Amino acid sequence: MTRTTTIGRVSSTKFRTILTAVLVGSTLVSQISPAAAISPAVRVACMSDYLSNCSAHSVGSPELRKCMRAVGNRLSKGCVNALVAAGEVSKAEVTRRATAAAAN
Repeated sequence: MTRTTTIGRVSSTKFRTILTAVLVGSTLVSQISPAAAISPAVRVACMSDYLSNCSAHSVGSPELRKCMRAVGNRLSKGCVNALVAAGEVSKAEVTRRATAAAAN
């Protein structure tokens, strides 16, 4: 049997759950540090692409950038547009890759 006590109006079990969520959230945020230089727009637009293709790499790392370039033809249009807007890739590079992919 799990023993729960009440802290104010929040049970200790609920308090531990909230505390765990805050700690996990802060850990994730710390991994996306200003040094990583990932814009909020890129973070939002590319999250599912990152999780699907390159989640083995740390956010903002050179390895992640290499991975995202390697899977560029599989990235969502929203992610590609955000990467172009952030200066991570040029529109010319996107056009060149799209032309090369269409030729294959």
